[in-house]
Amino acid sequence: MRASDVMTSTVITVNPETAVADVARLLVERRISGVPVVDSHNRVIGILTEGDLFRRHELGTERRRGRWLEMLTSNVTLASEYLHSHGRTAGDVMTRDVIAVTPDTPLARIADIFEKERIKRVPVIENGRLQGIVSRGNLVQALGSIGNWESSTAADDRRIRDLVLAEFARLSWGLHSESNVVVTSGIVHLWGLVGSQQEQAALRVAAEAIPGVKGIMDHTILNRF
Repeated sequence: MRASDVMTSTVITVNPETAVADVARLLVERRISGVPVVDSHNRVIGILTEGDLFRRHELGTERRRGRWLEMLTSNVTLASEYLHSHGRTAGDVMTRDVIAVTPDTPLARIADIFEKERIKRVPVIENGRLQGIVSRGNLVQALGSIGNWESSTAADDRRIRDLVLAEFARLSWGLHSESNVVVTSGIVHLWGLVGSQQEQAALRVAAEAIPGVKGIMDHTILNRF
């Protein structure tokens, strides 16, 4: 399996001018832990995560050192820490050295990156532009969905997934997060929260109607609140 098989294509992004407070609200409201920072051409120029925001002077959590220790710390480090704790925009505090993958990157390679770099997500970039994002959660969902996927045709599975996602996008009550649909060996695996048993059944019917679908595995959770 490759990045394109599990990535979320509809990615929440911010621009370099987005205020830090607005980024923080976005992370909370969307229940995500990081966002790519893109320019006007949808090119990724940085990434901003929770880790870039918790050392803030507004919270009184900026890093403090004793006078002697500060004298032994490089000016580059001190300036970088000040920028992270006082910067006003995403461009000020984002991490500029972005680790990214392509749509064809194998999931095994992405798992290695997560482990080695101790990160939770990677942008998927093709021809310099953002195509999607793969998170640890995407890999876990893919693991929960696989059966004998080695014997399936990956191109067929990608076509089925695209058709299922397109059908769900037409439904105002459908599963709108692309990470909630994984297809392996023609089996469509559905994840996420749904509002009612009727919606669960309707999603199953919608997916079953897609040509090439061999079966449905419903992992969705009924939201009773």
